[in-house]
Amino acid sequence: MTSSYMIEAKGLRKSFGSVSVLTSVDLHVERGKMLALLGPNGAGKTTAVRIMSTLLTADGGTVTIGGHDVTRNARAVRRIIGLTGQDTAVDELLTGHENLVMMGRLFRLGKAAAVQRAGELLEQFSLVGAAHRPIKTYSGGMRRRLDLAVSLLNSPPVLFLDEPTTGLDPTSRMEMWDTIRSLMAAGTTVLLTTQYLEEADQLADRIALINGGRVVAEGTAKELKSQVGTERVELTFAVTDMTQAHALFAGHRLDEHTISVAIDGVADIRGLLNLAAEKGIDVARFALHEPTLDDVFRTLTTGADAAPGANAAPGADAANTAGSAGSTTNGDVK
Repeated sequence: MTSSYMIEAKGLRKSFGSVSVLTSVDLHVERGKMLALLGPNGAGKTTAVRIMSTLLTADGGTVTIGGHDVTRNARAVRRIIGLTGQDTAVDELLTGHENLVMMGRLFRLGKAAAVQRAGELLEQFSLVGAAHRPIKTYSGGMRRRLDLAVSLLNSPPVLFLDEPTTGLDPTSRMEMWDTIRSLMAAGTTVLLTTQYLEEADQLADRIALINGGRVVAEGTAKELKSQVGTERVELTFAVTDMTQAHALFAGHRLDEHTISVAIDGVADIRGLLNLAAEKGIDVARFALHEPTLDDVFRTLTTGADAAPGANAAPGADAANTAGSAGSTTNGDVK
């Protein structure tokens, strides 16, 4: 029976010395869909991608890409995949056109075919005007577009994108999103790793959250958000010493004076404000919002929220993440 998955990993394990990076990881991506792989730095995202793209050997488990086993038939896998890594893989001394033709020849395209394919990709990625300029003159966004173009030289049906927009400005990032959307619309299967939670929210059909070498949650963005409750309230305190507030309210610290707390409904806000008043803790303002992937990330990588008002320490904030927007209601406490 042929699997409906273009990418399928079962029981994936990998250690480096005594450090276990992946522990029985299961992942799957349907044909023409995108799976976004999220997790803290060091969670094993890039290791998983390197194994699935034949660059690294797993200690255990199996991976098939388009029905081909990555260990037993790595050559067949390489023919049907493209990979854009975290760092650009182009020669800065060559022009964009020269880079594409050279890489096309390495992909075993004939000279005429390589030149033709280079022209097509330069057009597709809006790089025709810079085609004959050295890469060292390109902006960060142009380099990333060219790097993605290189990974598409053989028109692969499967594409691995390992943090493809890291370091890009917001405009360049959105341009890359548009490019990825057009590839998916044409039927490309994509596995994306990213530190930008909004990116996963905007692009992915499904999201897998990896932590401690395991997949701790998987589903659509909507399904994952529902795991952390229907609403949250952000409490901003008008106090210098936050020790008592942190001890009193279980939640996630957003900044020096703000804590995000999961609630079951608007009625819980009154209880939180009354509790603060009883303890003599001044609340400057509050904001009610729907859960975002930031909330999912923080909750599932630092421990689940306790009930509002429980005596538990707040979870640590996740570094280098940009949250997806939720609807917000603001209130000032006089």
